[in-house]
Amino acid sequence: MLVQKEFWDSYFSYLKSKFPTWSDQEIYDECSKLNAPLEVAPHTTGGAVDLTLSDESGNALDLGTKFNAGPLETENATFTIATNISDEARKNRQILMSVMSKAGFVNYPTEWWHWSYGDKYWAFQTRHPYAIYDSINSEINTLKSQETL
Repeated sequence: MLVQKEFWDSYFSYLKSKFPTWSDQEIYDECSKLNAPLEVAPHTTGGAVDLTLSDESGNALDLGTKFNAGPLETENATFTIATNISDEARKNRQILMSVMSKAGFVNYPTEWWHWSYGDKYWAFQTRHPYAIYDSINSEINTLKSQETL
């Protein structure tokens, strides 16, 4: 949770300094394109993965943007169904979407690389009545590990 909070706070501050006339809500909305709000952050559950595709030699395939790129710097080409990417990148994204969807994962639409299974976002998207995984609170885990010593 701490790492997710650091990512959120850092990007929020960056956006606030870059766009000083934007309201806090506008900053929040833009920040949410790259970092999940802490109240629903899927990476803190262990139920989300960020991934890309590579060839047999481990070379990254063209997916239109660098992995973990920002929407602002790419004119929203990070969005999974972006139209401002090459045909090759679109084909590779289709492969990624097909494989991950068949495995039961759902995509966060502003990040082609982000896939969830079992977290709150997945439950919402799949209309599952509940999430399988909840956020991991690092303070609770620290206390529990100290108790076992």
